[in-house]
Amino acid sequence: MIEFKNVTKAYNSTLALSNINVSIDRGEFVFFVGPSGAGKSTFIKLLLKEIEPTNGNIIVNNTDITTLKRKEIPYYRRKIGIVFQDFRLIPTLNVYENIAFAMRVVEAPNKDIKKRVQMMMGLVGLSSKYKAMPGEISGGEQQRVALARALVNNPAVLIADEPTGNLDPETALDIMDLLKDINHAGTTILMATHARDIVDRMKKRVIAIEHGVIVRDEQRGGYGYEN
Repeated sequence: MIEFKNVTKAYNSTLALSNINVSIDRGEFVFFVGPSGAGKSTFIKLLLKEIEPTNGNIIVNNTDITTLKRKEIPYYRRKIGIVFQDFRLIPTLNVYENIAFAMRVVEAPNKDIKKRVQMMMGLVGLSSKYKAMPGEISGGEQQRVALARALVNNPAVLIADEPTGNLDPETALDIMDLLKDINHAGTTILMATHARDIVDRMKKRVIAIEHGVIVRDEQRGGYGYEN
């Protein structure tokens, strides 16, 4: 599903990633861990094609994205869902409208939007709050809306960038249980996090990065860093 081949990224004289080689299979759940500034954000930006590698190739779903033309990038990004620590909901849209927004961007038919959004609201347990505005629901519920929005176009890959960072421990575990269910349904998940307790509890594959280099890649690994 995802393969980085000899990928290096330099910002002027600063080396953010150095000769990264990693392969993530379809349907895997992978934690991406490491100290702040280690290169996790650069990895995600390369995967989203927000930046270009200095050297190397990035293959996603059998497509070398380093060769994509500018006009092809929006279509590529439709295959990737992403959720952030700060939710990034549109404050003037209600729950239903926030989720539907992702489908309207790709010009999906209205009947498909209605059916799919209702399905996603049911998946994240928010069917009864479809009219609520982001400011009227809890942080955990906002992250559930963000997850539903990220999944509504049925992406092959979900990137979760510190999705539990602004949540209390109990709510964070609820979100992780939801991510686990999403993964079991077939979505490949790559999650960047500093949450030691979550990584240790989930016992999934862990890729650790330090100073732009992968230093550890193990199945059912632990976090391995002091917070």
